[in-house]
Amino acid sequence: MTVDHAARDGFSALFSSDGKDHHREPLATRLLHSFLNVCNEGRIHGEMDGRPAASLFLKSDIGDAPISFENYIEYLACEVVPYSINLSSPRCLGHMTGVVPDFVRPLADLVTRLNQNMVKREASGIFSALERQTIAMMHRTVFGHPESFYNEHIQNPSSTLGVMTSGGTLANLTGLWIARNTSFAPSGSFTGIENEGLPAALRHYGWRDAVIVGSNLVHYSVDKAAGILGLGVRNLIKVPVDRSNGIDLDALRRCVRNCTEEGRKIIAIVGIAGTTDCGSVDPLDGIASIAREAGVHFHVDGAWCLPLLFSSRHCSKLAGVEKADTVTFDGHKQLCLPSGSGMLLIRDPHAARVIEKQTRYILQEFSGDLGKHSIEGSRPATALFLHAALRLIGRNGYGALIDESIFRAQFMADLIRNRPDFQLLTEPETNIVLYRYIPERFRSACTRDLTTAENQSISTCNERIQQAQFRSGRSFVSRTQWDCASEQGPVTVVALRAVIANPFTSQDDIRFVLEDQARIAQELAAV
Repeated sequence: MTVDHAARDGFSALFSSDGKDHHREPLATRLLHSFLNVCNEGRIHGEMDGRPAASLFLKSDIGDAPISFENYIEYLACEVVPYSINLSSPRCLGHMTGVVPDFVRPLADLVTRLNQNMVKREASGIFSALERQTIAMMHRTVFGHPESFYNEHIQNPSSTLGVMTSGGTLANLTGLWIARNTSFAPSGSFTGIENEGLPAALRHYGWRDAVIVGSNLVHYSVDKAAGILGLGVRNLIKVPVDRSNGIDLDALRRCVRNCTEEGRKIIAIVGIAGTTDCGSVDPLDGIASIAREAGVHFHVDGAWCLPLLFSSRHCSKLAGVEKADTVTFDGHKQLCLPSGSGMLLIRDPHAARVIEKQTRYILQEFSGDLGKHSIEGSRPATALFLHAALRLIGRNGYGALIDESIFRAQFMADLIRNRPDFQLLTEPETNIVLYRYIPERFRSACTRDLTTAENQSISTCNERIQQAQFRSGRSFVSRTQWDCASEQGPVTVVALRAVIANPFTSQDDIRFVLEDQARIAQELAAV
């Protein structure tokens, strides 16, 4: 067999760590700075000149000969980075991921180059201990157990205070996985749902079926979990919300009572600490009482608003979260960390045993391998980002960030309230603002109930505004659908959705976003 020495030498050079590869880092850094500088001039993204992005990526042949790193950077500089979305822009108010602190960049390089694999201690070393400490820091923030509790469990391989995940979806799935397995635990000759499946579990325990209960605003990841866990999406029961957009507790009580009478096992009630639609928070303390009375697992999806616990001014909105059995958290949302910084927190340090997995080559019984309770196998040491942020920004820093973002959301709501061309659709409880543009011909009608046809026309207008705003690249908000009350009953309308979480978003930026939308509306009306 002959060896292509030139190809081998070129391949080997890419793995160099002797200092000769340091020229690559400045090239990538300059490319990033160039992109951000352009975007700082007022752009959310680069213009594609009418070309669809997919048209740049139609070739599937890899090619035999490699190209140089310099040529690849040039390719990125011409064809990829200029058309990326500048999520750090203070005028990009559409989504829940955004700006990250500058200290993340060297830490990201460290995580990548060390390439620790958190599935097993032998591949992660001291990072397993660091991850356990990071989880314990958030566990203490949520559940507030005494120092002695954490001294006992923080590094105890038999205890699990939480599981790092790549995001809230997997955290929600993991929490509901624990709930399902706990609900159908081994009993007598039945070896548990994990071994025997849902039909056998229902037969053994005498239930007709199994369900999850949440509000109409529950995140779609819970729909996914219902399907993956074998319950079926139809067995996710969605309870109406009240005027504050939190779950209606009376309706929840009726739902729990009806399920019991109908022979339907509730494996979990899901409370939401920060809905994706409007940022509202369920009455968690009330849900906790209902779940406790019914003997049901209480899971809180706190992916968006769990950081309110850092704010002395707003932490009371999450009263009752400490009574949850499991809690989802996403560091890459309001803590401004890179995507992939999710976590499930578990109140009982032994509750995760019901999902524990072991194999012969890793995850042995007393190994303390973190992969024993994780849906993911191999995964990176992203806990380092959260560990660093909690030390470098701290409780007070994050508290100030939360306070400011909620203040700016109220500022935006006040602006909308005082403009005839916009309508605030619901009072923001936290830092997501739902509103819509009202074309001039419908403004007098907003003092009464609009007809279905009028609402449809307004919704079409708002869809066009949101799409045009994104294409223009000057500013951005997302959109959703929202159920508004009317004399004829609930009516679903298109809502513009501003997410206020970037610490650099100013009042002038918020004014600009609204003026930009009004200008776009006038341009569309003139066509």
